[in-house]
Amino acid sequence: MSERIGTTCVQGGWRPGDGEPRQVPIYQNTTWKYDTSEHMGRLFDLEESGYFYTRLANPTNDAVAAKVAELEGGAAAMLTSSGQAANFFAVFNIAGAGDHVVASSAIYGGTYNLLAHTMGRMGLECTFVDPHCTDEELKAAFRPNTKCVFGETIANPALAVLDIERFAAAAHGHGVPLIVDNTFPTPVLCRPIEWGADIVTHSTTKYMDGHGASVGGVIVDSGRFDWNAHADKFPGLTTPDESYHGVVYAERFGLEGAYITKATAQLMRDLGSIQSPQNAFLINLGLESLHLRMARHAANGRAVAERLASHPKVAWVRHPSLAGDSEAALAAKYLPDGSCGVVSFGVAGGRAAAETFMKNLKLAQIATHVADARTCVLHPANATHRQMNDAELEEAGISADLVRLSCGIEDAADLIADIDQALAAVE
Repeated sequence: MSERIGTTCVQGGWRPGDGEPRQVPIYQNTTWKYDTSEHMGRLFDLEESGYFYTRLANPTNDAVAAKVAELEGGAAAMLTSSGQAANFFAVFNIAGAGDHVVASSAIYGGTYNLLAHTMGRMGLECTFVDPHCTDEELKAAFRPNTKCVFGETIANPALAVLDIERFAAAAHGHGVPLIVDNTFPTPVLCRPIEWGADIVTHSTTKYMDGHGASVGGVIVDSGRFDWNAHADKFPGLTTPDESYHGVVYAERFGLEGAYITKATAQLMRDLGSIQSPQNAFLINLGLESLHLRMARHAANGRAVAERLASHPKVAWVRHPSLAGDSEAALAAKYLPDGSCGVVSFGVAGGRAAAETFMKNLKLAQIATHVADARTCVLHPANATHRQMNDAELEEAGISADLVRLSCGIEDAADLIADIDQALAAVE
């Protein structure tokens, strides 16, 4: 029976049998016991599936990963310790020293820094393109050693909407997959795989957890990209891995299992950015109400954006669902049921006025966070994007006066009243 997404949020990933716990159990253990070393050896050689060390696999994590894969319409998924770890693993699983990546310039500052600088020191080059560049400009960004394209469904905090179909077509035309960070809309409001994306990532710390209680990330593979058709570009998946006695992932595990199995067997084994079972349990609690919360977040975001757009002390407002917004056409295509609860705007008077506004808020709290039940606010140029210079900020669509307001699930009228009284303090 095909289930709607709300049912999957509640029951996906874990279907208990007779007498089994109704909630996903927390396997808060590091190791499992086996009667013979031969059995454990088969697990280490990837000849059998099973559990032997939580860094590589854990039943709690697997149940939650299976739920997220089901929500996104993917074939397999892997939890990570954070959203940053998810994006790093997603790229590094298929691209490394001597390779090249094409990425949207309108992405989270930490991810920009990861691709432009940290992975740059590892020998990987990245070309950033405006998400609204022409087809010719997008095509010109590719090189013979390009291994993937990366973008965000809704950019944090610029709120640019990625034209997923167009970027997927460009990626596939060059024989590489499209990786999309779908943190802001979540699969409740957008499923990038249905629009051609091959790999989807999330910071589960945000809406999926929803309560600011646990840090985590996830990678979902669609299972649709044909690694064998482009075997020369992806030898890590199509040639023997000598660290596992010559296993060829694309042969042993097929298109639906190769990418995630390699990420787990190699990257999680060696780098160890595992999500704790306790955090996975908490994220699953958040997932159970995700379909209910996202509707409220999106409605509150739109209501607040409409109020800000009419206020004389606000210079500009960006929200994809706002009528007349530059992203409205793409939002109507990819996000017809709402976009997210995040609103970006500038207070008339610039940086000083923005700081006055923020310090006078009562309900909204200044926090280095976004996308949870409580409304919070941040000045990205002074916080999350502080490592970027003015030129990089401009390229990412972030002005010095930009305020990022993440609308929670409180009553919209109270949020608007709080904004009005804080703006009244701005001279």
